[in-house]
Amino acid sequence: MAKLISVVIPIFNEQQNISLIYKAIKEQFLYLKDKYDYEIIFVNDGSIDESQEKLFKLAEINKKVKIVCFSRNFGKEFATSAGLYNANGEAVIVIDADMQHPPEKIPELLFQWENGKKVVIGIRTKNKGEGLIKNLGSKVFYWIINIIAETKIRSGGTDFRLIDREVVNHFNQFTEKNRMTRGLIDWLGFEKAYVEFQANPRVYGKAGYSLVKLIKLAMSTFVANSLFPLKFAGYLGLIITFVSGFMGFIVLIEQHFLDDPWHLQFTGTAQLAILIIFFIGIVLSSLGLIALYVGNIHQEVLNRPLYIVSKKINFDEK
Repeated sequence: MAKLISVVIPIFNEQQNISLIYKAIKEQFLYLKDKYDYEIIFVNDGSIDESQEKLFKLAEINKKVKIVCFSRNFGKEFATSAGLYNANGEAVIVIDADMQHPPEKIPELLFQWENGKKVVIGIRTKNKGEGLIKNLGSKVFYWIINIIAETKIRSGGTDFRLIDREVVNHFNQFTEKNRMTRGLIDWLGFEKAYVEFQANPRVYGKAGYSLVKLIKLAMSTFVANSLFPLKFAGYLGLIITFVSGFMGFIVLIEQHFLDDPWHLQFTGTAQLAILIIFFIGIVLSSLGLIALYVGNIHQEVLNRPLYIVSKKINFDEK
């Protein structure tokens, strides 16, 4: 009996790419039809173009195409989570709609899964359409997160991955609001394999993640996966207290006991002004770090649903 594989595709303003990714995935499973059946779950994350209309037409033609529509734009991480929740397959493949994740790598993902790997991660070795700033920012992000977080994330890891049913069931138990899907899956553990690929430029449209959104995602990931930034404020306070105390002692000795042998001529007003400005900066920086965690706690305490589904097509009740 053929094994059911679910393919989850988050959609936000991808009207020109929908038919391309659909045909590419269908073609791959046509070659694999002796071993695998498939369902394609499109999660429409509040698109404001004609994406929803195009998805509805596909769902009419092919009942294996299933659609989850959000009431508004909630973000890619929540769209991915909704797709995983609604997937019925023995394994789930998450892939972007912009054709940067190569569908031709799907057989390789399945091969690693059949060999016992619970999570098979697509590793981007090169992104042909990525600018210098995003490329550098990506490297810096992975460098920082792997220093401060308890769970290590391999550099170049993407959302393009296969996830075994057992891992999906555990993932669906997560309730936190600030989430990075790949980080949570890595936190779960399980045996992993890696498949390398080169990402092609987007075929149509612009990336849904702007630089600002990427920075916000990085900050929320740091807060959700590590207490180091919060501890850093305390460490920084101790270091500054020690250094400023030592420097104050040096100034005191130099000015009052050694009669200014180095001719630095620090006035009392200048010393006080520098200290005040310096410590105000430290206090504000520390409060900013603490505010990130307080904001995270606030979102969790509100306990709002992760997303609101306005419509589902070709699904049994779940």
